[in-house]
Amino acid sequence: MTILIEQPQLDSQVEDQKFSSVTPKTVSNNGLVAEELVSSNEFMAPEINSFGHSFRDYDAESERQKSVEEFYRLQHINQTYDFVKRMREEYGKLNRVKMSIWECCELLNEVVDESDPDLDEPQIMHLLQSAEAIRKDYPDEDWLHLTALIHDLGKVLLLPSFGGLPQWAVVGDTFPLGCAFDEGNVHHKYFKENPDYNNPAYNTKYGIYSEGCGLDNVMISWGHDDYMYLVAKENRTTLPPAALFIIRYHSFYPFHTVGTYKHLMNEEDAKNLKWLKVFNKYDLYSKCKEKIDVEKVKPYYLSLIDKYFPAKLRW
Repeated sequence: MTILIEQPQLDSQVEDQKFSSVTPKTVSNNGLVAEELVSSNEFMAPEINSFGHSFRDYDAESERQKSVEEFYRLQHINQTYDFVKRMREEYGKLNRVKMSIWECCELLNEVVDESDPDLDEPQIMHLLQSAEAIRKDYPDEDWLHLTALIHDLGKVLLLPSFGGLPQWAVVGDTFPLGCAFDEGNVHHKYFKENPDYNNPAYNTKYGIYSEGCGLDNVMISWGHDDYMYLVAKENRTTLPPAALFIIRYHSFYPFHTVGTYKHLMNEEDAKNLKWLKVFNKYDLYSKCKEKIDVEKVKPYYLSLIDKYFPAKLRW
């Protein structure tokens, strides 16, 4: 059964800006189908970020740009197949701490993402901005609101109590290991210094994989996406599969935005990709300097956390 949802408009103060967006016209009653993509005006995506540049402009001359490029140089050199395998084995134990989702949200007050060319605010504000923007446009899809709130919680890996991993092992765009590094990856040139670059087992289009093998079978660079996916899955969240897909691959920009690596996805990936594309514009374009009143929205998100997660999670 398909339910048509009327999409509410955003406030009038943004009507004088230039916007563009693509969203699903229809969604199922369990929030899992996004079949018909049509142009819509319900989410106003600004062309300029909080630094006065285009979003995700990695070449704009600024001090921020220089630090972002250095981040990607280190990431591309150090993220190898063996490194990711070790990280998944170590952090997959989920033996660091027991805490609630909201407690983890509050920890993000201490985190700023050095790979982000669009924002330098503490991460909890970005989570709430994304979640509130989606909530306004999709009031009945509460699973999507909560997905936005928690999608970046894995960035706690930067904190000393979680191992204090370097930024290049936690944030930034993600990409597959075990096959050739596609030129669709930002700052692709730095992959030439990665030990896997000249490994004959890894440097072909398919590498160790086969066509249509499915992203579940692909080793993706380690970071907050994969960690939060492991936390949610192993703590038996009742969020739908589309939510877990969004959490796990929202930083996989070469895939969902550039369009590379699609030879590795299967039918289920293609279905979930539609929801990831919906989520992406809220993740990206909701970044701004305007603050959300945390205490005002907190009760709503606590109710969603209680609905989809246990009181305490293993991290």
